[in-house]
Amino acid sequence: MLIFVLPLIAVVLLMLPLIPVYRGVKTGKQAKHRIIFNLCAFFGIIALGTILPLSGAVSAAPAEAAAAVTSVGDGLKAVAAALAVGVSGIGGGIAVASSASSAIGACSEDPKSFGKSLIFVALGEGVALYGFIVALLLILL
Repeated sequence: MLIFVLPLIAVVLLMLPLIPVYRGVKTGKQAKHRIIFNLCAFFGIIALGTILPLSGAVSAAPAEAAAAVTSVGDGLKAVAAALAVGVSGIGGGIAVASSASSAIGACSEDPKSFGKSLIFVALGEGVALYGFIVALLLILL
């Protein structure tokens, strides 16, 4: 019973933030409590992510794979891949945040500068992609 109910609760929590959005589209008004719905869904998913593995309802790996011995190097590779993706994602977000607002301002003054400003925004996004590529290389090699 637990195996079927807990994933259903996870799906409901994922869909919960869409309720005020749907109501806003239907009535034409903006939803005022979107942040509350998003926080409830976030903490609910975090709680389920903690409860499900502890209850034994889900398993990260089959029993055969769990018996395999992993080394410290494999764990450090996973940590390095996570850091590569996380730090490059944060850096890319900071770069896009500053360059996108400047690009919007430049395009509002001169619409011909759209191509130039798009390049700067894409360069900021490229930082996150480079981190993802490095993480893939770390994991696969």
